[in-house]
Amino acid sequence: MPLVEWTDELVVGVPAIDNAHREFVDLLNALPEAPPEEFRRLFARLAEHTREHFAEEEQLMERSAFPVTAVHKAEHERVLAELEEVLQQLERDDIEGAREYVREQLSAWFVLHRNTMDYVTAVHIQRTLG
Repeated sequence: MPLVEWTDELVVGVPAIDNAHREFVDLLNALPEAPPEEFRRLFARLAEHTREHFAEEEQLMERSAFPVTAVHKAEHERVLAELEEVLQQLERDDIEGAREYVREQLSAWFVLHRNTMDYVTAVHIQRTLG
């Protein structure tokens, strides 16, 4: 069973964001059952993908003069710090701790973040940039 099921309800209407979210969900859902070495590789890819997506999303926020860019960006920085901590866990061979983070925190965070910050951001981007 996937951690997050991709449905139309997750679409925000900005193709760059939706495509990045779809890839994030695919990577996230591949993690729980992955063997240890595959988990390490996939988690590193997810972390890199997330860094790239956040940078692209932040550029869209700046181009559209999104009024609460600083708040949204601070949340991105917080999550990137968590991902870095998990990468360090993996270097210490704490696979189970990393799996727990993915199952218990990251999947729930994604849905909440999409439904709150990303939704509002996407509406603003659509209105200002088209």
